[in-house]
Amino acid sequence: MENKIGKLYVCATPIGNLEDITIRVLNILKEVDLIAAEDTRHTIKLLNHYEIRKPLTSYHEHNKLKKGPQLIEELMDGKKIALVSDAGMPGISDPGEDIIKLCIESGIKVEVLPGASAVVTALVASGLNTNRFSFEGFLDRNRKKRRERLELLRKDDRTIIFYESPHRLLHTLKDIEELLDDRYMVVARELTKKFEEIIRGKVSYIIEYFKENTPKGEFVILMEGGNIEDIHEESFENISIKDHILLYMDKGLVKKEAIKKVSKERNIPKKEVYKHSIGI
Repeated sequence: MENKIGKLYVCATPIGNLEDITIRVLNILKEVDLIAAEDTRHTIKLLNHYEIRKPLTSYHEHNKLKKGPQLIEELMDGKKIALVSDAGMPGISDPGEDIIKLCIESGIKVEVLPGASAVVTALVASGLNTNRFSFEGFLDRNRKKRRERLELLRKDDRTIIFYESPHRLLHTLKDIEELLDDRYMVVARELTKKFEEIIRGKVSYIIEYFKENTPKGEFVILMEGGNIEDIHEESFENISIKDHILLYMDKGLVKKEAIKKVSKERNIPKKEVYKHSIGI
């Protein structure tokens, strides 16, 4: 008789305070055959706190290529496996993403059990715009690549969120100040833990703050989006008025409407724009 295929349970765990775990996650952790943890030494503390005794295996960035197929094999044999990260939701800026993809490709059911998230917690606490935001994970450790990414984010008017380690925090903040000007931002550290701290202010202020206070713990950086008017101005300064008109005509606007839009966006008279439209 053929074995029934198992299931992968993606379980959100606390980001600091051990009480921030759902009853559903606790029940699943008690029921599964195996728990795949990013760091078994970290996860065992959570399991001991709730008196859960289940087999543990490691699944992390450095062993995922070897361990991933092994977990798939166990799932295909009918085992139920819980996937947990050190904190928060597996699959967000961690190797959980890879095992989830493998399960989908193998026809194995994946069930996500929601819970704590450092990204959402920091965003809600920040006071920044929550309607539209972009989560960038960890910026590249390589300074050149990190700065290239920040340059691209310069023209984004959404709230920008990313993680950063304590030893790279000041380097990243200085890059932001240099490339994105002195924007308002929020830095959250040790969320839900005893020494939780949320610092708000311009980049220059936050740099000075962490020069005087050594960065410690896990950081979430949130940055206000670029001013939409400045973004429009910067976007159009490198194209001619004629090309600007053609841009809107290519999108389906008649010439008269295109002239009106260009006039408004460049803050110049329609007569001036019209001169550049002759011959189009």
